[in-house]
Amino acid sequence: MRQPQIDHAAVFRALPGMVALLTPELVYVDVNDDFVRLTGRARDQLVGRYIFDVFPENPNDSAAAGMRETRESMLRAVSTGERDTMAVLRYDIEDPQRPGRWKQHFWSPVNAPVLGADGKVTLLVHRVEEVTELIRARGGPGGDSRARVLEAELYTRARELQEVNERLRAAHAREREVALALQEALLPAPGPLGHHRTAVRYRPAVGALNVCGDWYDLVDLPDDCLAVAVGDVVGHGLAAACVMGQLRSALSAATRVADGPARALEALGLYARSVDGAESTTAATAFIDWSDHTITYSSAGHLPPALLGPDGTVTFLDRATDPPLGASLEHTMRPEATVSFAEGATLVLYTDGLIERRTEDIDTGLARLAATLAAHREADPETLADALLSRLLPATGNTDDTALVVIRL
Repeated sequence: MRQPQIDHAAVFRALPGMVALLTPELVYVDVNDDFVRLTGRARDQLVGRYIFDVFPENPNDSAAAGMRETRESMLRAVSTGERDTMAVLRYDIEDPQRPGRWKQHFWSPVNAPVLGADGKVTLLVHRVEEVTELIRARGGPGGDSRARVLEAELYTRARELQEVNERLRAAHAREREVALALQEALLPAPGPLGHHRTAVRYRPAVGALNVCGDWYDLVDLPDDCLAVAVGDVVGHGLAAACVMGQLRSALSAATRVADGPARALEALGLYARSVDGAESTTAATAFIDWSDHTITYSSAGHLPPALLGPDGTVTFLDRATDPPLGASLEHTMRPEATVSFAEGATLVLYTDGLIERRTEDIDTGLARLAATLAAHREADPETLADALLSRLLPATGNTDDTALVVIRL
């Protein structure tokens, strides 16, 4: 059976209810027919204009907050990449036929981001249901008074819900500040590593709820050796940051006495069983021996470290991967593998915030990482670390924490 040709522009125009497409800067790209009809604005009065230039706040209402609340919702959707549903709000608009006269309106808006292939927000879908007539609906004798009561009650409930949301966001913001302060204290810049050049980065996620438990660590070992590790605790907020601190310290201590990365992760796994919230934590650690130009590594469910050769070839170290910490009820020996490196190679360890996107397969993110490494193979660690963050993280901010270590070998 022949598939019908779909005119998506025509479908968009015919969608029931008010729907608009905006850029991440909140400029109208297109609107459907109901949006034109119900706002009383022609399409050319909307497309190409900033939304709040077209629909400013009612200057005669000192308590009006519709514009601020709508803008905050839209910007949240853009920054987080997540749909943002608003409570019913009052947002008066000026009568297009009688300038200076404002009509009272109640709306039920939803703002949904559209992500591009790179995971960045390219458009914002702004869908609005006009509920003014519903609020003012009459129902027989006394309908006018009941309508006014219903209108006042719904508006009051919407304002109360908005205030609760604002208090929750403020509380989450305070928790975020504490979690970030804890992480900054636990993730200091690396100390001197002789002639070896190293760069470390930590980027917190955008949004008050998304501070996570990513960490990195570097440990000097005897005989011109260095241990490097990254890890990622499942969960968000202050609790995850606290678990991160415990596990990072435990792995750092185990690394100093273990005879290899596998034994260090075994010790960390045993310790993690006694730490609430540590289950399913992932970690990868590598022991670098400059005397014989080898890297011995082991991974507990973590993404593979990347080895960038001087010629631009990228090898993912994935031959010694085991389940995350606490995934097995029985203690088992963890695997480790050894690989040689050439003078001038670069080792990169990272957490999933650098490459994972909700709309992509993980292989796509790994391929993008490999391509970026190859394109910057001659860069020093500091420059390479900055390039990785700028090229791989979304311009609107990452929705997961990112820890990154770059070592010139």
